[in-house]
Amino acid sequence: MKNLFLASCILLLCISCKNDTTAETSKEETTTIAFGDFLDNYYEEGLKLNPLSATMAGDNRYNDQFPDVLSAAYKTKFKDYYTSYKAQLSNYPDEALTPSEQLSKAVLQWDCDVNLELLSYKKDLMPIDQMWSPHLMFGQLASGASAQPFKTAEDYRNWQKRVDQYLVWLESAEKNMRQGMEEGYVLPKSLIKKVIPQMESLAKPDVTTHLFYKPVTNFPESISEEDQKAITSEYTTMIQDKIIPAYTKMANFMKNEYMDAGRESSGFSDLPNGSNYYDFAIKYFTTTTMSADEIHNLGLSEVARIRSEMEKIKKQVGFKGDLKAFFDYVRNSKELMPFTTPEEVIANFNKMHATMKPKVDELFSLQPKTPFEVRRTEAFREKSASAEYNPGSLDGTRPGIFYTPIPDASKYNVYSDESLFLHEAIPGHHFQISLTQESTELPQFRKTLWYSAYGEGWALYTESLGSELGLYTDPYQLFGMLGAEMHRAVRLVVDTGIHTKGWSREKAIAYCLDNEAESEAGITSEIERYMANPGQALSYKIGQLKIRELRAKATEALGDAFDIREFHKEVLETGCIPLALLEAKIDKWIASKK
Repeated sequence: MKNLFLASCILLLCISCKNDTTAETSKEETTTIAFGDFLDNYYEEGLKLNPLSATMAGDNRYNDQFPDVLSAAYKTKFKDYYTSYKAQLSNYPDEALTPSEQLSKAVLQWDCDVNLELLSYKKDLMPIDQMWSPHLMFGQLASGASAQPFKTAEDYRNWQKRVDQYLVWLESAEKNMRQGMEEGYVLPKSLIKKVIPQMESLAKPDVTTHLFYKPVTNFPESISEEDQKAITSEYTTMIQDKIIPAYTKMANFMKNEYMDAGRESSGFSDLPNGSNYYDFAIKYFTTTTMSADEIHNLGLSEVARIRSEMEKIKKQVGFKGDLKAFFDYVRNSKELMPFTTPEEVIANFNKMHATMKPKVDELFSLQPKTPFEVRRTEAFREKSASAEYNPGSLDGTRPGIFYTPIPDASKYNVYSDESLFLHEAIPGHHFQISLTQESTELPQFRKTLWYSAYGEGWALYTESLGSELGLYTDPYQLFGMLGAEMHRAVRLVVDTGIHTKGWSREKAIAYCLDNEAESEAGITSEIERYMANPGQALSYKIGQLKIRELRAKATEALGDAFDIREFHKEVLETGCIPLALLEAKIDKWIASKK
């Protein structure tokens, strides 16, 4: 999974929000600028109200800012931005644009429409959860090991300013949650329980061991001793007088009043207008018009197909029990838990990378220049985190990072690690995102767009390339690939089940335990993830199946003229786009090759 704090926070109105100054731009003025300049304005003006996206992209102009995205004023700016740009698109008829510009126009049209529709819903009355909300990203930035730079004295003071504004957001989050309590928008109790320790961990009174203190333990030599002393004092005061009290207040609120108000139900269908929101979430995350029932039935079909493939592996390794017993064996086999230290886990991923390198050129003519690293997930969020990819900066100076949680190395099961590396790292998210960022053809706004169906669909598709890349020589790793695909297939069943069919958290967990080899703890975390962010988990399989379908269509249509390297280039070079636009592009490519 790509790092989706930013991508999912769009549903909390804290990403892709743009500056309202464009609302004042007249139609007469917009017709005087070229379409490329229009797209650049869309991107540049957006960064002013979306400073976290700027920071994540390596643009440091707004590193001191964290707007209160939950405020009414901000939502007005959000609406004005998209309304204005949607209207201005009519100034650029398709016949006056190049094919590449026509695609950018179609992408921008989709972006405007879906974000304006977002305003119809009140998910921002539940602005904090255990996995997707801004407090988790902010903790990553606070560590000094993420996108927020700490290289100069100015960098350190920019962070102090950003912290002050973040604390305003934290106050607004509590205000929104209180409003949600009155209107019936509250988290399930099981999710609230997971947030509380996240808040409590940052409310501990020992300043020198606090996460927000880490940057002052790693001063670069370029910062003078005088500045170091002053900044250390300022950070100590900031943590003592601002950070710890704010997190203490939030932890107490969630432990008491909010927990008392928490719901026992699991799905969004139990929230006001929740069923309509889920329909929107399907469209937003899958970029399709599929219904919940269609997706649920597709999931059941895929689960049955993958189970039959799993049976073949079970027979190959000589296991005599049924498939559910084989799941238990794989979950608990000590042979599949060979490590004792986190460093060994990281080294194993690096070994996979080395094995693949000679084969990558055979499948990919287009490869990124951005460097890449594997790192352990930070301790403060490790217990509730999934493996994920954090993009590098646009200029390539910050590497793409594959984070993997290793709370206990001795219990770390390796059976699915090869497919995990293909998905999160190479040629999955690292290739797709880095190539988009490095492109000299795409306008800036498309370099940071994220459509989950395309991005996660690509990453899941790449898991099937393991054999072609020299992996999956061990049947357990091949079973791991099937297990990973099954994991995404069951999501189609349980996500729709939870949010449209009244499934409880426990029923969804039981279904997963019957059909995949993930641990019960891991499955529980996943089900709670789907409860917090409906629809996002559907995007992986829907996107993967579309890319597979397009590859099969091209293979059949072109025969001996089909070139896998060229197909992958066609898919990757456009960056994240809605699936219908990808399909249209591949269809044109097939026609051109004929």
